[in-house]
Amino acid sequence: MRLGLASARAWPGFAAELAAESELEVGFTRCGAIHVALDRDEAEELRRRFELMDSLDLGVEWMRPRALRDLEPGLAPACAAGVHAPAEAAVDPRLLLPALAVAVERRGGQVLVEAEVTEALIQDDRLAGVITADGREHHADHVVLAAGAWSGATSWLPPVARPPVRPVKGQILTLRGDPDKPVCQRIVVSERVYLVPRPDGRVIVGATVEERGFDIQVTAGGVHELLREAYRAVPEVAELELVETLAGLRPGTPDNAPLIGPGALDGLVLATGHYRNGILLAPISAEAVAALLAREPQPPDVRVAHPGRFAGQTAPGLVAAPSTGEAPR
Repeated sequence: MRLGLASARAWPGFAAELAAESELEVGFTRCGAIHVALDRDEAEELRRRFELMDSLDLGVEWMRPRALRDLEPGLAPACAAGVHAPAEAAVDPRLLLPALAVAVERRGGQVLVEAEVTEALIQDDRLAGVITADGREHHADHVVLAAGAWSGATSWLPPVARPPVRPVKGQILTLRGDPDKPVCQRIVVSERVYLVPRPDGRVIVGATVEERGFDIQVTAGGVHELLREAYRAVPEVAELELVETLAGLRPGTPDNAPLIGPGALDGLVLATGHYRNGILLAPISAEAVAALLAREPQPPDVRVAHPGRFAGQTAPGLVAAPSTGEAPR
């Protein structure tokens, strides 16, 4: 919780700095969110979440149904209660990632695309770089493993150094409507689904959580579940165009908290296992890894993500598969 709060506070500055460095849109929008309960049982659970959010001084407000629909007229009449969280924001990964790549190159870095790592360079029991499929050797003082859901299936690392990361499937949908008449202006979150409006009229609907290994098939059941729950919260989604369905893989750990810090092999640094919060935790993860590489103190909030809490645990039985599709938001 503290890790996420610290990273959320860092996002506005991170986005501004990245936009200035890359001279590109980064897709950061502070649009606020409405958390809704669609029946009495959900309202009781939402009340508990509200009390937690309020205790953390997140500036949230408990709202009755009429006040909710004054803010978001498209909400279903069945909404029993809600929480307005005006400080919440959204990020579009399809804008963020190109901006990051440009910023890296402008700082003198090199981005290699489709460069599969096939072997580790081990010197004096230390990871000193990697070899890619084209036979090239890439030497480095540290190697940062940030391979997402594939981090636990890194066959080029010794088994003891492979982190306990598993893939967790998530299916998402992209709908599209009139940007001048959005079905919602804020993020809408129910107990089972979220809707994220984009400035261009798209609405992202997500996301399923499935323990299916490296399976990335979009299923009729997954699409049905997302559309059904989105309709329960915002009925007007039924009139939107369905423009994309896809599935991606999140990196989960035994406690579903990230692994940020030194790995089990000297020279290895982990930045993985972010589960459903990869975008949220990007600023603080970057700060922590940069501090580690520069031999500077890491942010105190990152201590909860230290890989040492799983000492000796690996991800057994995972077989790597090629990545296709976009990771769930």
